[in-house]
Amino acid sequence: MKGKMKAQVFYDAENMKLEDVDIPQISDVEVLVKNKFVGICGSDVSYYYGLSPLDTPNGKGPLILGHEFTGEVVEVGAVPKALGLFKPGDRVVVNPVQNCNACYACADGNTHCCTNMSVNGVSKNGAFAEYTASLYTGLFKLPDDVDYSQGAFIEPLACAVNGMNKLEIQPGQFVTIFGPGAIGLMMVQIAKANGAGKILLVGTRDYLLETGKDVGADYLINVKDKKSPYYKADLKAAVSELTGGKLSDRAICPTGSNAAFEEAVEICGNCSIIVHFGLPDGDAKFCIPALSFHTMDKQIRSAWLAPGVWPQTLRMLNEGLLDLKSLVSHTVPLEDTAKAIGLLRSKNDNPMKIQVKLD
Repeated sequence: MKGKMKAQVFYDAENMKLEDVDIPQISDVEVLVKNKFVGICGSDVSYYYGLSPLDTPNGKGPLILGHEFTGEVVEVGAVPKALGLFKPGDRVVVNPVQNCNACYACADGNTHCCTNMSVNGVSKNGAFAEYTASLYTGLFKLPDDVDYSQGAFIEPLACAVNGMNKLEIQPGQFVTIFGPGAIGLMMVQIAKANGAGKILLVGTRDYLLETGKDVGADYLINVKDKKSPYYKADLKAAVSELTGGKLSDRAICPTGSNAAFEEAVEICGNCSIIVHFGLPDGDAKFCIPALSFHTMDKQIRSAWLAPGVWPQTLRMLNEGLLDLKSLVSHTVPLEDTAKAIGLLRSKNDNPMKIQVKLD
């Protein structure tokens, strides 16, 4: 398919321009997708403001950002066509983290550690554009009952599912989630679906915490705003009171804050599991009391990306186990992408999840 398309081309910090560029020409192993909805991720904010480098040779653009996206197949490469996997008109969601299926990591099933990985919107062009080329192995058909907007949540939801699987929640357990952003609120719902007894949501902004209450959190604690009705000066003491001195059985941190992770370890009790989820700064280091960690037999795990959980995630969404529509606070056209990224950073107008809608 030849022609021009509109795309937001990112060059370097706070320099992204809406331009007319060539529609991608696909290879034999690719599929061309006409994009419908694209979610703006916290990593997009970091890239846009120069807080994190892209996975390009110089860490900068030109590159089209955007990796949480759905769309319609418009052209199919020779290999997926011969296999009968996709056809024009198919409604799809794209896993932007695309592995080679040939290195030792992939052969071991650790596709998220692939040595030849490419990522739409990070190392190759993404979805803040009218069309995106994807490896056919990164495509999944959307269930009939899942619309394009919901489908744009599937990539971050899959990452959340991976993290929650590692949490190994047992029915009735007390679960604490640090960070009431979109992923944290999805985690609240997953914890409830997995049988958590009580769920504590910890954050710094009341409007986000209160949305968490709407989707299943039992307790809310604001650790920053002293004017908040949910404010607690001593989080560990508050958790101890809520659990009758037992502390939390499980904790997960969908935030990159080191302080939050260290506090998560502190508020967890005997034989607990703590999952580090949010991406930390490059020079961050943990400081954890060694003796109590050892004698209380705690476990720390990390959760990186979403290996092997996309089918599970699609089933969960198709079965209606999560409410995603309520998490969308703003929907903007392609030309307003940079403004929307700024809104997420400033927190003005109480943003939750912002999606870019393409016609």
